[in-house]
Order: sequence, then structure tokens, then C-alpha cells
Amino acid sequence: MVLLSSAVFSLVLGMANPLTLVTSVPVQTWAPEVGDSFFVDTKANMGYLVHTDGVYTEFPVVTGKKAFVHYIGRGYRAETPSRNWVAKSLHFKGDRMTFGAANPKEYKDIDGAFLRLYVDGVENSPYGIHPTRNSARMFAETDRYESMGCVIVSDAMMRVILQTWRLNGEQLTVVTRHGFESKEIAKL
Repeated sequence: MVLLSSAVFSLVLGMANPLTLVTSVPVQTWAPEVGDSFFVDTKANMGYLVHTDGVYTEFPVVTGKKAFVHYIGRGYRAETPSRNWVAKSLHFKGDRMTFGAANPKEYKDIDGAFLRLYVDGVENSPYGIHPTRNSARMFAETDRYESMGCVIVSDAMMRVILQTWRLNGEQLTVVTRHGFESKEIAKL
């Protein structure tokens, strides 16, 4: 059992009490539900899709480089920020190396998909969730700090995240934190 005793989790999910994650479900058997949220631990580079009843699945993610970068005409620190977001819009990007599916023949429906994140559900940001053509190399890295700030997921998880987003009225609550610093995570 995992106990997430965070005011952040509780507030984001609209709960008065801490959320207890009672059951871990393998990614292969996960089924999206209304009310699901997506949490990203940028310290461990793990993603968690969580049902409102505490059932969850976990999977590896890639997050922002711990470096200053020059990308898309601007210079910035690429580390994925710790924020509360809402994924509100889906775009299909032409740059298939950056935003393309690793296996575009099998995952044609998500090839180029970019799910844009809005700060606190209001402010449009350059950050998003997407697959990438180079995911095999990125996921093979030990720490997986390889993106320009976005959350990169596998082709299969992008499909699941998009299903979740659609099921929830084309909105998905997303929380990114470095180590869930305000929470205590204990695994039995």
C-alpha cells in the first residue's frame, strides 16, 4: 500500500483527507475512469494514473533536462516545473522526431500528438505530454532527464492518457512535483 499524505494531492483531487493508494494495477490491465488524475514525480521520473478511489498504475516517464537549453527560439532551464496543471488541448505536431510515436505503424493515432498543459488550468504553457521517436534511447537512460521540459511517455501510455483525457471531457488534472516533497510515500 502507498500512502500519499499530501495536502497537494487532496486539494487537487478535491478531497478533505489524504489519498491512500490501496491497489496497484499493472499498466496492461489499467482502464481509465471519470475523475482520474495524472501525477508525475520528476525526481524518480515515474508517472501515476490514479482513480478517485485510490487505485493506481505506475510507469516510467522522461522529464526535463537539468540544464539550460536553447530550443524553439528561446533559452531556458529545461527542468520540468513543479506545478498543478490541466491538460486541455490536443495538437498534432509536424515534427515527428520530437513528437512522433516510436512505432508510428502500430501507433498511428498518436503519431505527433501533443497534449498541452495549462498552468492551474488557465494559463497556456509551452509544456505538454507527448511520445517521441527517440523514446527507446531516452527510457534506457538511468535518470531519464532527457526532454526540453515536457513529460514524455511511451506510445502505449500516450494512448491511455488520451483515452483518459477524452473520457474526462477533454480535460485531465496533472500534477508535477520533484519527489513529491510535501508528501510521504511509503511502500509496503
